[in-house]
Amino acid sequence: MAKQTILIIEDEPSLVEVLTYNLAKEGFEVFAAVNGQEGLQRAQATLPDMVILDLMLPIIDGLDICRRLRSNPKTQGIRILMLTAKSEETDEIVGFSMGADDYVSKPFRLKPLIHRVKALLRRSSAPEKSGDFVTINGIEIDRLKHSAEVDGKELHLTPTEFQLLWTLARLPSRAFSRNELIDRCRGDDANSFERTIDVHVRSLRQKLGDRSGVIETVRGVGYRFRSSE
Repeated sequence: MAKQTILIIEDEPSLVEVLTYNLAKEGFEVFAAVNGQEGLQRAQATLPDMVILDLMLPIIDGLDICRRLRSNPKTQGIRILMLTAKSEETDEIVGFSMGADDYVSKPFRLKPLIHRVKALLRRSSAPEKSGDFVTINGIEIDRLKHSAEVDGKELHLTPTEFQLLWTLARLPSRAFSRNELIDRCRGDDANSFERTIDVHVRSLRQKLGDRSGVIETVRGVGYRFRSSE
């Protein structure tokens, strides 16, 4: 079985060395880039399973790299874990709105970080079960192909947005709390806050366009998918 691949885009050599060594010990194939331009080129060329991405990078910053990866159908399915010294809540919200799947602030503990890496990759490689296609309210979702369409037009979703749409649409009318959605869409070990889901829902609604109303806010609870229009 081929090893899962991780690309580290980070300009601190000592941190790259530590992460590379420890992730390789866990069985991953690890690559590294020391600036944003090199990192973006390597991601586009090698299509790793995950990118561990620093925000403050030379040449091209991490947010721009994240935006470019998510806007390209070839790379939009890559898991992105942002690793940064910026720890303000607003920075985290911006990171998720750009399409990050997880966000870890420096300084960090190594074992919890590796656990989060494994959790993200486990979700993307889990075996598919029956019932991997949903059609409802003009929206078609194919979990096997990791694709979604609204009124016949392809939606370009981040992995987290796709998982959010899938979770809500396959159980219409069922209300999900924000914590449930965090668990289902980002992993049960995610150290997050409820507002993160609001950011993803807002972005998903924008991409759904005229169909945005299918995702309803349930006051005091969270969100649900409208069963009919």
